[in-house]
Amino acid sequence: MPQGAGDIKRRIKSVKSTNKITKAMELVSAAKMRKAVNKVLATRTYADLTWELILHLLKKIDAKNHPLFRETKEVKKVAVVLIGTNRGLCGSFNNQLARKVAASIQLHHPESTVTDVISLGTKVRDEARRLKLNLIADFPKNDITQDSSSIRPIVKLIFQAFVEKKYDKVFVAYTDFMSSLRQMPHVKQLLPFSTEIDERLGHIIHEKEENQKADLAKISEFIFEPNQAEILNNFLPRLLEVQLYQAVLESEASEHSSRMFAMRNASDAASDMMSELTLVYNQARQAGITAEIAEISAGSAALS
Repeated sequence: MPQGAGDIKRRIKSVKSTNKITKAMELVSAAKMRKAVNKVLATRTYADLTWELILHLLKKIDAKNHPLFRETKEVKKVAVVLIGTNRGLCGSFNNQLARKVAASIQLHHPESTVTDVISLGTKVRDEARRLKLNLIADFPKNDITQDSSSIRPIVKLIFQAFVEKKYDKVFVAYTDFMSSLRQMPHVKQLLPFSTEIDERLGHIIHEKEENQKADLAKISEFIFEPNQAEILNNFLPRLLEVQLYQAVLESEASEHSSRMFAMRNASDAASDMMSELTLVYNQARQAGITAEIAEISAGSAALS
């Protein structure tokens, strides 16, 4: 075998091994994506209805009754909860989200003197540092979040900071799961609760959800038992937790979908490379055989 053909054969073997790995990772990501999508679809309606409920409550009660409704005319300090991934190999997922946050700060709050970033996920934390965002805290993140207990420390942090007037606004930055083919980086205001912020996580509104929304709009009066203050003090932190938890689920479904397609693209690229290398190998091998035949013919002619 010619020297060049041997090198090409080793490269083919290496690419083939890589192709097996990316194929396996694609299958793993597909399985995780199905679980994540099932979870996000199961909780989305609940998250949407709780958000609709608070919007209608704001129209019926005095917004001054709770600090989470407090709005300031001059925004000086803002916090952003940045939800990304712990692992890479998912394309530009974390980079796009971090850039979305940086662009959002410059566009919507150029007057704010400080924008603190709280990251959830090591890879997005690294992206925030690379873009020189003011990272003040980093929390661990699971591949698939089982329940909202894992995000309660973040909820407690932003809740207390907002109540103590350390921040004028609090946002969450995550990747909205539109479909397995489409995910969109998005920044949503969490605090203060306001009727002007009428956004639904996921942005997929089905006919059934529209009917539920219309039924909720027909409610003309709310009865608070035992009293309005106690209800708001217990309900509003829970609403904040639900919204943040739903954002985490949306981000996880988007993450595994992005990784699945990234691994699929890598597998396709490896297959194309193997085809090209096989063609080059065959050409090199054929050239070597032709050279050997020519040498044998020349030697035979010299002997005769």
